[in-house]
Amino acid sequence: MAANEDLFKKITSHAKEYGFVFPSSEIYDGLSAVYDYGPFGVELKNNIREYWWKSMVQYHENIVGIDAAIFMHPTVWKASGHVDAFSDPMIDNKDSKKRYRADVLIEDHIQKIEDKIQKEVDKAKQRFGEAFDEKMYRETNPRLLENQSRIDTIKKRFYGSFTDNNLADVKLLIDELGIVCPVSGTKNWTEVRYFNLMFSTQMGSVNEDTNMIYLRPETAQGIFVNFLNVMKSARMKIPFGIAQTGKAFRNEIVARQFLFRMREFEQMEMQYFVQPGTELKEFEYWKTERMKWHTSLGIPATKYRFHDHDKLAHYANAATDIEFEFPIGFKELEGIHSRTNFDLSAHQTYSGKKLQYFDQESGESFVPYVIETSIGLDRTFLAVLSHGYREEKLEDGSERVVLGLPSFLAPVKLAILPLIKKDGLPEKARVIMDILKYRYRCFYEEKDTIGRRYRRMDAIGTPYCITIDHQTLQDNTVTIRDRDTMLQDRITVDGISDIVREKIKAV
Repeated sequence: MAANEDLFKKITSHAKEYGFVFPSSEIYDGLSAVYDYGPFGVELKNNIREYWWKSMVQYHENIVGIDAAIFMHPTVWKASGHVDAFSDPMIDNKDSKKRYRADVLIEDHIQKIEDKIQKEVDKAKQRFGEAFDEKMYRETNPRLLENQSRIDTIKKRFYGSFTDNNLADVKLLIDELGIVCPVSGTKNWTEVRYFNLMFSTQMGSVNEDTNMIYLRPETAQGIFVNFLNVMKSARMKIPFGIAQTGKAFRNEIVARQFLFRMREFEQMEMQYFVQPGTELKEFEYWKTERMKWHTSLGIPATKYRFHDHDKLAHYANAATDIEFEFPIGFKELEGIHSRTNFDLSAHQTYSGKKLQYFDQESGESFVPYVIETSIGLDRTFLAVLSHGYREEKLEDGSERVVLGLPSFLAPVKLAILPLIKKDGLPEKARVIMDILKYRYRCFYEEKDTIGRRYRRMDAIGTPYCITIDHQTLQDNTVTIRDRDTMLQDRITVDGISDIVREKIKAV
């Protein structure tokens, strides 16, 4: 088993054992690609969502929020193109009986070639040191040029086949590249075909009154259909944004890799409405802003990268992904798209209602262009969890597992721990707990040795532990233990709140 796969399995196991994420309906053997968030998982998830909301809405005067319904008029999805075109190209391996996305198989093959290039570059860096000119090396090294040429050839044919809807050529390309099934190791593939990803149901009290409706596959359309309502009620002027967080549903045929690809998931989206002609400038602005937000989580910039789209969606004139280096490799975390005026124009056509903005200065009306930032909350949760997980060997030879979560995102900020369960220590600890619990998410525990309790708090990412001992009863001081350094300081009970408040500020 590859080291990264082993690490990913450890993170998945840790998430369940310590109350972050459980398989849905586990007592009935679970439901594939659906998960429940446990006591500490829901706290971490809420903290990420709240930080995104503050960063996007509270800190921007020209961005407001909504919470649109999951159920929408079925024509919404006709106008958006989802009814006719929201499909994934799937292919089956006849030996393993496993199903895969054809585009992902090809992209993974391209990634392997890119990894070879990067490996060559890294070796050259070590060999030549500070004198190394990476740009020149990439442009002159024969092996790198040959591999880059292979990538360019594959991409040109790959994107061309999808643009022409030529699934037969996609299958032919998979065969020619010698792509094998990861499970069976064979090339015994079926033909490629499309599967629509929307869940459908009926709405109505009796059969003859029922209407086909859909569980929304994205939250963005709820923003677009409320464009006029928000603009008028919130008195917004271009440029302005509308933000929303909420559940979305996709009937993923290939759902795997824990929280990375789920059938029920949560999005955090912001649609930014701009004057036509300014959209590409705004697109670049939001690329920068969103990357700043990700690195503000305390995760190094080296864990992120932009991946510009070679093949644009029909509604876009620019698109990029912010990818994060998960244990399973660099994968999409957030999409930033210049959607032109496609969505508002489509809804204007299908609804018969004018979805335009009147510019009082110019006296002109126009359909605004849109810059979209769309991030997966569950994937962000997984990124934070993956980066925070670490196994440490201590000086005394013992080991511990730590979740080095950013303090301001940690599910529990403070653990209140009486040293022993007698001599009045629990009673004093309860007094301190009752003071602090109104300011911070605290956790009280008196079972087991203090060392074991420290380890449990390390494993759920609690930044600070407060220990109440016999000296506390004498001088009203406690020890505060830092999760990352394990160092302990003696402080007064009255000083706990100020110290913790300073330490758990957002980056």
